[in-house]
Amino acid sequence: MPTYKALLLNLLLIGSLIGFDQSHAAGDLTRRTQALPDLRFGSEESDYAVSQKEYQLETGVAYQLKVSSDGQKECAFQAPEFAQSIFLRKIEAGGVEIKAITLVELEFEDAGEAEIFFLPIKPGSYPFYCKGLQNKGMEGRFVVK
Repeated sequence: MPTYKALLLNLLLIGSLIGFDQSHAAGDLTRRTQALPDLRFGSEESDYAVSQKEYQLETGVAYQLKVSSDGQKECAFQAPEFAQSIFLRKIEAGGVEIKAITLVELEFEDAGEAEIFFLPIKPGSYPFYCKGLQNKGMEGRFVVK
């Protein structure tokens, strides 16, 4: 009988630890953001350059991403499937904080930047691109695990 109790206690302890991860952390997870490498469109070497072709992300981790364009090419940054798979906390651009449910497009007609604060909630592989310039290489992927 004592062996049965010890086994049961060990099973209960192991069972209580399974699944214990960041989602059980105290506080507002959306406020503890991890900065991603900047996503820059255009460079001195090429008007069609993209600084990052892929971002590896995890669900339940809050991120901030600065998106910028050098203004050499007009860029309408879009990631429609990705926008549907995240919790968008806010967007900061030009000294303004924008609260929105989703992000349709960041349009860079000239040089500029915007910072996106978000939390991935659905795993998958999601393309991002400058609309109409994908064939010039202005595209990449968000991979969420």
